[in-house]
Amino acid sequence: MMHTLELGGGARMPALGLGTWKSAAGEVGAAVREAIRIGYRHIDCAAVYGNEAEIGSALEAAIAAGEVRRDQLWLTSKLWCNAHARQDVVPALKKTLADLRVERLDLYLVHWPVAVRREVMVAKVVSDFVPESEVSLLDTWRGMEDAHAAGLTRAIGVSNYGVPRLTALAREAKVQPEVVQVELHPFLQQRALVAYSKAQRIAVTGYAPLGSSDRPAGMQTAGEPSLLEDPIVSEVSAHHGASPAQVLIAWQLHLGLSVIPKSVHPARLAENFEARDLVLDPDDLEQLAGLDQGRRYVDGRFWILPGGPHTATSLWT
Repeated sequence: MMHTLELGGGARMPALGLGTWKSAAGEVGAAVREAIRIGYRHIDCAAVYGNEAEIGSALEAAIAAGEVRRDQLWLTSKLWCNAHARQDVVPALKKTLADLRVERLDLYLVHWPVAVRREVMVAKVVSDFVPESEVSLLDTWRGMEDAHAAGLTRAIGVSNYGVPRLTALAREAKVQPEVVQVELHPFLQQRALVAYSKAQRIAVTGYAPLGSSDRPAGMQTAGEPSLLEDPIVSEVSAHHGASPAQVLIAWQLHLGLSVIPKSVHPARLAENFEARDLVLDPDDLEQLAGLDQGRRYVDGRFWILPGGPHTATSLWT
């Protein structure tokens, strides 16, 4: 069964998608093509991942081969932090559309609530940041609304926003955000954000659902806990004859969330997709609910510089 989430604007987004962060050149195209053959219809992309052109070639080939129609796919991408000025949003989206070889997206997200200079990818010195007084998050959202009005994307939303930023955005937005994408898994259950978002008809997509153990070394911490090796997750998986990854994916689907596990391996792509049919029982859900520890694997430390505008606390408010 293919779970879908109805967005505020009425579109239905497939709840289980394929993440493409960290999917390397020479691998991501084949992974996307295989995922489509398996049955995935939701592909999550971003300009900063550096692989949208290869994904676009794979999408074009799959459509040409009759494996899928464009209207059967849900394509998400994200605005990078160096294009936050209102006038830069539409050009950035048009570049993504050209790379993905499509005329419009289904969903476009503000990737981070952080603005940097046009020539910068990740801030190395404080002067790389653009101050809020120069380019505000509302300015960026106005650019997203421009893209929506131009028909370049069916829906718009945000990523890595907490409840305070979502609340502030909702007060000023002419077009309300329809999706918020955040790190989410049993170690980081984001209950307040999920509750707020559901009340506001904002769908929640969870990234790093398996713990992102393959993320860059600079984002890892020595001795960090492993989701896939957690005893409770292992116990639930053994009870159902499922893999730990399948349990983690099924858990998010049971909560009415969207989830985007990443893999480039055909067997794992198929295994992850099969998680949509795994039925967890109330005892499973109770045990998994007890694992919440506020543990971020993607903690945003790369945005935190001495004397800079962001701190470990302020980044997530």
